[in-house]
Amino acid sequence: MASQPQPPLRHRLPLVPLLVLLCLSPACAAGRVPVSVYYETLCPFCSAFVVNDLSRIFRTGISSIADLRLVPFGNGRVSADGTITCQHGEDECQLNAIEACVIRLWPDAEQHFPFIQCVEHLALTRKWDAWQSCFQETGLAYQPAIDCYNSGYGRQLVLQYAAETNALQPPHQFVPWVVVNGKPLGDDYMNFEAYICSAYDGKLPEACKGKHLAIAQETKASRGDKVCPASKTIS
Repeated sequence: MASQPQPPLRHRLPLVPLLVLLCLSPACAAGRVPVSVYYETLCPFCSAFVVNDLSRIFRTGISSIADLRLVPFGNGRVSADGTITCQHGEDECQLNAIEACVIRLWPDAEQHFPFIQCVEHLALTRKWDAWQSCFQETGLAYQPAIDCYNSGYGRQLVLQYAAETNALQPPHQFVPWVVVNGKPLGDDYMNFEAYICSAYDGKLPEACKGKHLAIAQETKASRGDKVCPASKTIS
């Protein structure tokens, strides 16, 4: 059987430069550093970490070398019948599910993080009942997220996050629980930027200068009581 005619070479050559262009970014050359943050929406220390610390990587450019995953479940419990109980009550369960829906609908952290930050800022000021205002503030569409929540899909997402959180090895001891490049940072979670910079193999953003020294020069982060312990009684 005669072979099918091939397109002229001049028609095929432009594909090569296109593929090259797709791989010009540092993330393509070196691969972004995986960063997972396990948290719960109404833990004040999680809220403070999201608003005051994690948000910084989007301003400094470190986010360009990080593959950030937010996992809103934290220290909740799932009973044998699938009932979810949250450490800070029903409002936290609702907000965990809302944030899970937003993360699923807008999977790019550059898109969903401003919403998460907005809600957590409200939580810090004990105004979390105004969480719906964050849709207008960030420009994300309200209806798809509410449909996700009302349909029960948000709850299913939280159950998936619960399974992932409960499967952590070693088990998480508190939240926020930060894992960088597969390494749980534990008490040293406030140094997460230094770990990201140290794990990245490509050209580092300007904000990474000196960050690699932080791990060697600082001992365990002095977190004090700035966590929500996993052993704390659930309300």
